[in-house]
Amino acid sequence: MRLLLLITFILSFTAGCSSGSDGSAEANSTLDGKQDVAHYDLELGKFVPPVDLYTVGSVNPDINFKEGENLENNVHTRWTEERLGIRIRYLWTIPDSNEAYANKLRLELVKGNMPDIVTTRDHELIHELIDSGQFIDVGELFDQYASPVWKSAMDEEPSVWDSYIRDGEKYAIPILDYEYSADPILWIREDWLKRLNLPVPQTFIELEAVMDAFTNEDPDGNGVKDTYGLSLGFRNGPSTWMGDSSWIFGALGAVPEQWNMQADGQLQYGSTSPGTKQALDLLKNWVSKGFISPDCEWFDEERAASLFTDGKAGIIAGPYWMDGWPLSNVKNSYPDAVVQAVPIPAGPTGVVQRRGTLPVNGAILINKKMKHPEVFFIYQNYLFDYYATSNGEFTHGLAKEYDWTEIKGSPTVEPEYLPQGGLRVASYTLTFDGARIPSKVFKAIPNSIIPVLFSQKESSKKEQFTGPPTKTMRTSWELLRKLEQKTFQKIIFSDMKVESFDSFVQKWSQYGGEQITQEVNNWYLSQNSQK
Repeated sequence: MRLLLLITFILSFTAGCSSGSDGSAEANSTLDGKQDVAHYDLELGKFVPPVDLYTVGSVNPDINFKEGENLENNVHTRWTEERLGIRIRYLWTIPDSNEAYANKLRLELVKGNMPDIVTTRDHELIHELIDSGQFIDVGELFDQYASPVWKSAMDEEPSVWDSYIRDGEKYAIPILDYEYSADPILWIREDWLKRLNLPVPQTFIELEAVMDAFTNEDPDGNGVKDTYGLSLGFRNGPSTWMGDSSWIFGALGAVPEQWNMQADGQLQYGSTSPGTKQALDLLKNWVSKGFISPDCEWFDEERAASLFTDGKAGIIAGPYWMDGWPLSNVKNSYPDAVVQAVPIPAGPTGVVQRRGTLPVNGAILINKKMKHPEVFFIYQNYLFDYYATSNGEFTHGLAKEYDWTEIKGSPTVEPEYLPQGGLRVASYTLTFDGARIPSKVFKAIPNSIIPVLFSQKESSKKEQFTGPPTKTMRTSWELLRKLEQKTFQKIIFSDMKVESFDSFVQKWSQYGGEQITQEVNNWYLSQNSQK
């Protein structure tokens, strides 16, 4: 299979390259006027000598390295050069806090200083990069050079392309993720439940009783009233990846910050639906009772998580992978703590709804100036063909003595046997997670969490508008988002009456929301008419 893929690649690759005297392919890459010629050796399956692939990188807070290694020089960059003959070169790297990476990219974009490829998970930034005109249509490249495994993975959810299409052309390659990768479930301090002799809450009535006890009955036993029932991160809105509150709105019939299908077949923006008003009223009530810290108004996702990991909150909502990071940090301060994943409680009428997610987490953009984008496909094809499928050298992980090891001849990924509890080499890759096939989600989820996540999969409500920003969105969406965020924060955390929600909806419609709703529904109708 590998030989067939390489032959297919070479036949395509040589069409854009000169031919070496030995019959191998030659690739020319340029940077600042310098030219290098590399041969792709079919037998070795690599470029000889190595060819450079230029990019830029963000150093995320959950990434860790062995001493002496960093994003530019680590076990993965060395593997890439040794195995594929591709040297990953970073024009720059920057810690990704307070949107530093996005802002740096914007500055360099204005100067035209873009590398061969750019990868980012910032949805708005992706559209800015596309609209700059500095990146190439990738649809034909993907059709020509992506491996069958990668293409098959993309075909599992074709709508992941929709947002990156302009005039029928694809200008960014979606970075695939597992199904349900960002769907929230509840995480709760089981040891607190046991100490207070409380059951796992299955309804909102039971949830309120648990939050009351976690707030007022000293669940940590330190004799101080210093805990909260629930941790939220509201700085970036109600629908977010840690400290999420979309499930609270969902239980009252609304999933905020996304377009949802209504009974009449029309799409409606969830933040303007009647259930949202009820959810805001409920959250306001929980804040007034002390169940939620008033500081949550300004918490981002990581700060919301830290309130939980610091032992100051007993419940938080977030994705299944929080079990590994950051919730494992609870043990650092509280060795006897037990964190349990539980289903989302049912709302007053028995409804359970949570924010659903498409299996996409960012995009890859290819610079128009890149002479041979085929080089990137050699890299990513290999990861899909072997890492995403757990085959060959990647059967157990990306790097032995980093994310896996052997104990008495048997492979293991147990943290106690790995440096720093395990180094996530996938985060060193150009696409943050190596390569993922959406349907292979079970590969990533601990067995104890699978029944929790999938017992409520019918409650997962995905965004129904997956297209690019509409005409009015481009001019008015930022204003509407700020209006929404400010209104919701003031209702929940300040003295604004919940009745102000009605005037918010009127303003939202007048300031462009009504026109955007029409444009969104027109797009949806056009998409369905093509099927």
